[in-house]
Amino acid sequence: MHDIRWIRDNAAAFDEALRNRQISGDDLARFSSSHLLALDDARRAAIAGAQEAQAKRNALSKEVGQAKAKKDEARAADLMAQVNAIKESLPRLEADEKKAEAELNAILETIPNAPYRAADEDGPPVGADEAGNRERLDHRFGARRIAPSARGAVEPVDGDVALNFEPKEHFELGEAMGGMDFETAAKLSGSRFVVMKQGVARLHRALGQFMLDTHTLEHGYTECNPPLLVTDDVMYGTAQLPKFSEDQFAAIDIVKFSQEISGDLKARQSFEIFALATKHSGLSDKEDHEEYNGALSEWLSALKRAGLKAPKHWLIPTAEVSLTNFVRDAIVSDDQLPMRLTALTPCFRSEAGSAGRDTRGMLRQHQFEKVELVSIVAPEKSREEHERMLWAAENVLKKLGLAFRVMTLCTGDMGFASQKTYDIEVWLPGQKAYREISSCSVCGDFQARRMKAQYRNAAGKMQGYVHTLNGSGVAVGRALIAVMETYQNGDGSVTIPDALRPYMGGVEAIGKAA
Repeated sequence: MHDIRWIRDNAAAFDEALRNRQISGDDLARFSSSHLLALDDARRAAIAGAQEAQAKRNALSKEVGQAKAKKDEARAADLMAQVNAIKESLPRLEADEKKAEAELNAILETIPNAPYRAADEDGPPVGADEAGNRERLDHRFGARRIAPSARGAVEPVDGDVALNFEPKEHFELGEAMGGMDFETAAKLSGSRFVVMKQGVARLHRALGQFMLDTHTLEHGYTECNPPLLVTDDVMYGTAQLPKFSEDQFAAIDIVKFSQEISGDLKARQSFEIFALATKHSGLSDKEDHEEYNGALSEWLSALKRAGLKAPKHWLIPTAEVSLTNFVRDAIVSDDQLPMRLTALTPCFRSEAGSAGRDTRGMLRQHQFEKVELVSIVAPEKSREEHERMLWAAENVLKKLGLAFRVMTLCTGDMGFASQKTYDIEVWLPGQKAYREISSCSVCGDFQARRMKAQYRNAAGKMQGYVHTLNGSGVAVGRALIAVMETYQNGDGSVTIPDALRPYMGGVEAIGKAA
């Protein structure tokens, strides 16, 4: 979240950052420094009004005592009347202060992070979407395997390897060898799920273990096994809430909540609407769970109006959420920094807004596994740490022998909490395209302010907020896709990369097309 004091001192730079973020129209006016500072002025006035009233009340109370000491009952009574009038006005003044602060924070918490200024040597390019992203040519790695049908359609580069057979996509390979079952997964859970079996399941497991070992034994990260279910405050800290609630899955204690609201007619009615929509929306067949999410949103809004809160947790969309919040509401010593944390966890995303995209295969799933990298550092170290995190993610792909490139995302394509983001895109021969496999972002103090995560030096002096970074090290399912498509053979089998064979019991290949 942004610091209103920084905005007051750097109004022009803040407004430039909004424009670079491609914010326009009503949002640009609502997020503008002039509007925010007007709200802050109102907040300050409300605080000053309440403080002045309290100070006047204290002064008058003192005068009441003096008047009584002089036996001046008439003056004492007049002064008491003034004290009581102020006392009656204080709740309203305090309410005005809280309202003004809530109005300001309600906007601040929905404004994306300011990118590094484009004028900076390493600032992200200014652009509206992925077309504005810029490749880091010095980070391109590996030989792309090019399908016969792609020759002429794909711009050639030195080192490309021409295949003598037409490569398949991962789901074609997986289904042919009996290792991917999307039909059974749909029966169990709906669209965007998969059941992995046999060699494919083992290869998927091997990839996750290989990545964890690489990051912990070679890259200096501490392995963690965090909770998959987290609270509202945790999701707020890393900026998934409140803006991106529709992208998340909520786990609600239905029995406990139905008991708690049994005496509240409005809440009970809204819950029954939600439950009915859940029961009859055909979730197993409905892309992106639109009806479920709509019913859930309406129900939670009704609860808010009724002043109630559902007892719920959120399924993490990435271990970034759990790991970064290790320092929430904490003051760490600078000798504890940098903290470098990693975890292999399932991740859960509703993929709202992705209808019709990557509907076949494992590329975009509601449930997937990922090795996450999180760093907590002192502010002056965050840019250096960003490059280090990118190196760690790249090293995993280099060990696997996968061809990739690195893109610096433009200001309009970065994530909400990011100041700067590198995407690593791996070459998929079956798709004949580069696809994202890792995203490494530096967030500055944006998340730390939301989490109230600060640090102090050895002398105990407060130094301000820590900086946070997060990255994929890497997405296990997408690495599986890349390995299968890259190392496939003409007979439908997949050769196991050397780095993974110790994790596969020495197996050199899996599968063969029937």
